Amino acid sequence: MADFADLIIFFGLVALGYFAGSRAERRHYRSIREREKKFLTLPAVTFGKFQGRESVAESRLVTGSAVISVDYFKRLLAGLRGLVGGRIKSYESLLDRARREAILRMKEQAPGADAIVNLRLETTSISKGSRSRNQSVSTVEALAYGTALYRRK
Repeated sequence: MADFADLIIFFGLVALGYFAGSRAERRHYRSIREREKKFLTLPAVTFGKFQGRESVAESRLVTGSAVISVDYFKRLLAGLRGLVGGRIKSYESLLDRARREAILRMKEQAPGADAIVNLRLETTSISKGSRSRNQSVSTVEALAYGTALYRRK
């Protein structure tokens, strides 16, 4: 009977983790969409040419970084998917959130800019833990950087 109770507690905690993680992810996506609307008029492009560059008064480097942790439920699903192969959608959404958040943070560092050119994105996986006990905390970092251009008024 005690084993059955432990099993119920385990599945209850997994369900709680799933729903809490899903809710946090939805809230983060909602925040990202609202902030993207705010910066819709500030283009961030990968090319370096800017029309009317003779009218550029100032340029400066702007950066944005975001580190997002992988929750236990996503790590569990990724491990199961790793057994059979295929796309790991839970990690794809994690990378998407990290990249979009990094770009937004970069744009927040360029108030009043007319454009951000030479946008570059870097992503890396950060993990720390003990291999012998197979415990680790995994996070993903996304770094966005570019050159903010300000026109002469």
